[in-house]
Order: sequence, then structure tokens, then C-alpha cells
Amino acid sequence: MSEFKNVAVVKKANVYFDGKVTSRTIKFEDGTTKTLGFMQVGDYTFNTGKAEIMEFFCGQLEVELPNQKELVVINETGIFEVPANSSFTLHVKTPADYCCSFIG
Repeated sequence: MSEFKNVAVVKKANVYFDGKVTSRTIKFEDGTTKTLGFMQVGDYTFNTGKAEIMEFFCGQLEVELPNQKELVVINETGIFEVPANSSFTLHVKTPADYCCSFIG
């Protein structure tokens, strides 16, 4: 899906890591939430409450996921899931554009 329809957008940005990671919250009629964001080059560790699906549309990065020994490598596009109540680390090598979908 390249476009979202019938959504509400929260005007205030989510800003993390001194502005190196930003996103906007998108709310759907069915109650689900996603964020659309951008990451500058750097290393970032995030904690989850709900499970997440992270989808990247551009960028090169390596991802450390809980309970996985091998890194997930993304070159331009890719997707991965993160369990609820866990943490994951992103090693962003080039600026990255992403969508995070919250599950549950």
C-alpha cells in the first residue's frame, strides 16, 4: 500500500535522539495506529510496548532483534517484526524512510 486513506494525522512530531529520528502518528478509523518517519545516520535502540512491524522504503541499515544472533540487513527496502515488550537496535548507515505499524 503506497497511500493511506481516511486517516487522522497528529500534527505534533515524535522526536527522538536529539532530532535524528522523527515521525508522525497516523490514526485509522478502525483504531489502529502507524507512524511514518525518517532516521538520520546513527545507532538507535528502541523499546516496544506493543509488537511492531517496521517497513523501510529507503536506506541502508543493520538491525539487532531480540533472540536473534544474525543481523537483519536492509538495503533500500525491507521489513521486519519486533515482539511486544522488547527492544531492538538499528545501525543506520544512510538516511532511512520508514513506516512503523503497531500490532495489538
